[in-house]
Amino acid sequence: MAFRKVFLLLSLCIITSHGALRFANYFQDNMVLQRAPQRAVVWGYGDTNALTTLSLNNKIYHTISRSEPANKLGDSIWSVTLDPETEEGPFEVIVTQPVANGSVVSIALNNVLYGDVWICSGQSNMQMAVIDSFNAATEIANAVNYPKVRLFTASLRDSGTPTEELLQITQNWSVGGPSSVGGPSYQYASATCWYFGRMIHTALNNRPIGLIASSWGGTAIELWMPPPALSDCGVFRQKIPLQPYGQPNFEEKVLRNSQLYNSMIHPFTRMVITGAIWYQGESNAYSNRDKYSCMQAKMIQYWRQIWSTRTGGLTDPNFPFGFVQLSTDDRSGTTVGGFPWIRWHQTFDVGYVPNSVVPNVFMAAAMDLRDDDGGIHPRTKEDVGYRLSRAGLAVWYKQNVEFLGPIVSSVAVASDSASIDITYSNVTAIELRNTAGFEVCCQGASCSNDNLWVPAPASSKNSLSITLTIPDSCVSQKIYGLRYLWRETPCPLKQAAVYSSTDSNLPSPPYIKIF
Repeated sequence: MAFRKVFLLLSLCIITSHGALRFANYFQDNMVLQRAPQRAVVWGYGDTNALTTLSLNNKIYHTISRSEPANKLGDSIWSVTLDPETEEGPFEVIVTQPVANGSVVSIALNNVLYGDVWICSGQSNMQMAVIDSFNAATEIANAVNYPKVRLFTASLRDSGTPTEELLQITQNWSVGGPSSVGGPSYQYASATCWYFGRMIHTALNNRPIGLIASSWGGTAIELWMPPPALSDCGVFRQKIPLQPYGQPNFEEKVLRNSQLYNSMIHPFTRMVITGAIWYQGESNAYSNRDKYSCMQAKMIQYWRQIWSTRTGGLTDPNFPFGFVQLSTDDRSGTTVGGFPWIRWHQTFDVGYVPNSVVPNVFMAAAMDLRDDDGGIHPRTKEDVGYRLSRAGLAVWYKQNVEFLGPIVSSVAVASDSASIDITYSNVTAIELRNTAGFEVCCQGASCSNDNLWVPAPASSKNSLSITLTIPDSCVSQKIYGLRYLWRETPCPLKQAAVYSSTDSNLPSPPYIKIF
């Protein structure tokens, strides 16, 4: 085996100047390919018009490298679409091409598994590493129990045009374990990505999971959107400064629309995947905030279209997309700011997902995961992963699990405006953990001023409903609006008012209604 590896390395060195046979740079040992019923695609570079042969699991595939050059080196792309694979492996993938002197050059991938591949993207709360989360030492030590969860992390690089390969890699495909999961702060082993992946891995009877982390702290959503998505939302802002939000070793930089899509998303769109998860929004709380609903919807739409097109329809054109609602910022608990609106726009202004606006979208609420020492980066990422994985298991994997928390189904104002009854659905019963967080306004259209909203505490509860007591200042007046948890930091840790009574870690998400 050692002799064979040396021979392969020498062969690669010999043909480097002639257009070396190689895999695209994120096809590596220890990776995960997309399992059946989808068909995985493996591709790379080599000589023009060369017969390329790939073998995997006792199957042989042949293809011809394209005649047109794929890059500045003159290499041509070869691509092989594999049969659907239900076995998980591990497998060896061997690719060969003949060279001019009549010999054959060979390259290989080792310890390759078939499973589900997920993209994890966004800004610093997605980039935040396992080592910075609560219970990190225990989680990192226990990672040895999850060798079939594999991790890969793209480096922070931008590009003015779409790239076919990653410009740089921070973490090569790695087997789940203490060394791969316990990596440096904000560099790799995304906490949200890892917790989500290892939880669905367990729930799916230890199915292999491939986790591709491609995120950059302080980035606005516009940077991750392809140009047509921006155009559809009427977004023309070009220069976008990164926002540090307390990140260590922050590099000041100004980027332009789509530059991170080009360099950190587009290179993966030839790869067949299961879906994506997303944790972003802080950088849009005061910038294009009111266009966020459109921007997120269009980003999802175009990511799906592009992935499906570039994989020849092998990636589901409605693949699942999960996101984390913004967590907290201001520690006082009094600032409204832009966070509540971003949370609302993340649900496409419905208040929850899944809904009819965009299919196969799921979410994790996080507005009750306050962490004063963590500031805008709450360390409660295990809770985030739990909530997001439950939603993904229910929405995409069709498991019969509770996942969303109580959802407002109806609101009724008493005829004298002295009380409001709120009825919930999606759970069998609600828990009223405290009475705070509800507000009303009775000042007509002027209620756009946050100071005019006044507390309306919960006064009683039934199985699926609560009653709010309206303050005297609004009694006998027309109620303009009702809102719930409408603050940057609306409550102490896990002390929102309403939770599921059968899963104490599933809160009711923020809500607003204008009557």
